[in-house]
Amino acid sequence: MQPAERAHYDEHGYVLVRGLFDRREFEPWIQRFLDIVTGRVEVPEGMLVMRDVMVAKGAVVPTSRERGVAKIQDFQSDPVLYDGYVRNPRLLDRVETFTGPDIKSIHTMLINKPPDVDGRHPLHQDLLYFPFRPAARIVTTWTALEPCTRENGCLAVVPGSHRLGLLEHENPDWEHLNFGYFGAKAEPQAERLYLEMEAGDTVFFHPLLLHGSGRNRSTGFRRAISAHYAGADCHYLEASGLHAPHRYRLVRGREHADGI
Repeated sequence: MQPAERAHYDEHGYVLVRGLFDRREFEPWIQRFLDIVTGRVEVPEGMLVMRDVMVAKGAVVPTSRERGVAKIQDFQSDPVLYDGYVRNPRLLDRVETFTGPDIKSIHTMLINKPPDVDGRHPLHQDLLYFPFRPAARIVTTWTALEPCTRENGCLAVVPGSHRLGLLEHENPDWEHLNFGYFGAKAEPQAERLYLEMEAGDTVFFHPLLLHGSGRNRSTGFRRAISAHYAGADCHYLEASGLHAPHRYRLVRGREHADGI
């Protein structure tokens, strides 16, 4: 990662790298997603295919299978997505800047955000879900697979919020909410910045950065692929009880016996 990119990350909690992937690289990931949700291939072991909450509750009847799926999670057993994206050397070269040379992947997602549903995700901090520390050795990558705009619910971030520490979170009082989606109880006064991205652009962000997304008000999809990484020597919080080593996979370097 260039020094200016790292300086931007340290100050604002994120950095956006334009054109990190080209269409030739990411088209197979979109096709793999479609093959999985339409049943053309078996769902790999450990993967969760998540329907949108409005579809799951019967508030919306989708006109196709892909319109009913909000995202797929934990694709560590899928070679097309995992090897193509999570283990991509160009991506890992930048990730290593934050995690150190021994890197584990800790969570993976391909987010679909279909039209005709609510689809909002409140402002939150990813560290809430991670039972290990230090936070400075954890980083998220999020790559647009379609143009991401205000209209279709692009990412929104609060620059500098990674310096606030871990905030208290709760489920917001929304009619259509996935109850796994928590939001910060008290949002900072700083303004949100909307990250409009072209397909192939990638944002790297700190696990304490407040971020979320709005509704997809377009007629198309807002697709992105994302991975979280941590230094292999990160340590568990003893009281968390949330160990999930089956998902944590070494992608570069060597194992640490006393780490995650």
